[in-house]
Amino acid sequence: MKLRRTFNFSPALFGFLPLLNVLFLVLVFWVTGSKFILQPGVQVTLPATSFALGPQRNAEIVTVTSGLVPAIYHRERKVTFNELAAQFALNREPDRTVIVKADKDAPSGVLHDIMHEAQRRGFSVILAGAFSQP
Repeated sequence: MKLRRTFNFSPALFGFLPLLNVLFLVLVFWVTGSKFILQPGVQVTLPATSFALGPQRNAEIVTVTSGLVPAIYHRERKVTFNELAAQFALNREPDRTVIVKADKDAPSGVLHDIMHEAQRRGFSVILAGAFSQP
């Protein structure tokens, strides 16, 4: 006995079904994704601590790069250590902060000299950067 199919697939149907599937998935992602964009963010309240720093207004940002000759950048230009010390002396604001951004392999001696000079001039110092693990 030879069995026959009652439904014959059309070759055009094999091109149309994947297109319909993709359009359906795009519609599902668009509908569910738009809900997340329209909702406001999540409010996070951190616990009170004496170690947290508030936003730093008008902070001086000093960037130290690594390499054979480390470079110091202040106010988006390359400076020497003496020029940086002179810039620190010009700042007479009562609330002064220096943020030192350092590369992972920046020499610690250069970082120490910059932080010491800033503290000597009355700045509070924040050290930020990627540091290598020993």
